Order: sequence, then structure tokens, then C-alpha cells
Amino acid sequence: MSQLGKILIGAGALMLILGVILILSDRIPFLGKLPGDVSFRWGNTRVYFPIVTCLVISALLSIILGLFRK
Repeated sequence: MSQLGKILIGAGALMLILGVILILSDRIPFLGKLPGDVSFRWGNTRVYFPIVTCLVISALLSIILGLFRK
């Protein structure tokens, strides 16, 4: 039962961090507007693929998690 508690605490901490990032994302000017992010417009429809932004966030999270594992 203690393992489940640890998992729930970790999931809660992750959701807290993601919530803070979402709240502060408007204040980070380059987030979602990096060169390589793809955007298409057809009339009233807009399709957006933040490919490079996802790669940058993934690399940063990998570095941060790698530091905590050691």
C-alpha cells in the first residue's frame, strides 16, 4: 500500500508542475513560436504542430530527470 501512496504523491507533484507551467506559459515569449513549429490556416481552421517546442521541452525534462536520478 505504501508503493501506491508514493505513486500518487509523484503524480500529484507532476500535475502541480504541469499546472504551474500552463499558468506561466503566456509569460514565456518563445514557447510555441520557435522556428520549426508548423502552422497551417484554411479559412476559419487553424492546425498547429509545435514540433520544435516539444523537442526542446523533452530535452530539458530529460536533463532535469537525469540529474535527479544520480
